Amino acid sequence: METQTYHALKEWNIAIQALQQGETIMLLRKGGIREQGGKFKVDQEKILLYPTFEHQQSSLLKPEYANLVQPVPSGWHSETVKISSFAEITDILSWNNSQQESLIHSLKNFHIWNEIFVRDRLQFKPQQPLYILLLRTYKLSQVYNIPYHPSYGGCRSWIKLQEPISLENRIPVLTQEDYDQQVSTIAQILQSS
Repeated sequence: METQTYHALKEWNIAIQALQQGETIMLLRKGGIREQGGKFKVDQEKILLYPTFEHQQSSLLKPEYANLVQPVPSGWHSETVKISSFAEITDILSWNNSQQESLIHSLKNFHIWNEIFVRDRLQFKPQQPLYILLLRTYKLSQVYNIPYHPSYGGCRSWIKLQEPISLENRIPVLTQEDYDQQVSTIAQILQSS
């Protein structure tokens, strides 16, 4: 079992909060503008969750999450970043456009985004699949306030932190049984579509 890591996945703060509270185990990704080759791929399966604020849009979230977003100006970042969770990406599934309508409806209870967001993601680079990441999330034993570094900026999914963060005494958000049940249900939905 690893005791520390440098590797982090950038994601909307609101999505990380939902993962930390056990409200979802799912992220939807196509990749940032600065992804290598313009395509999304999983670089690390065990990662810290790095919250971003700049591109969060309440109009792309379900109503219960939309009012929790505080807009920030383009290019904004805080001087320090709060890292409070770690995740293991246990499953990487893909979602093709041919499955669009049925899956948008079937999976809506498993993520925080509204149908507009999902359709936008599917239509962005339509030749590429939308990736469904299933994450087992853990709360770290403490919140780490790390200094922002310019290498953390830009539209990319994966970053390497300047200093490692301890993973010791992390606590799973969901029990293994609860997590496995959700993974099984999502897999059944995808298989039946």
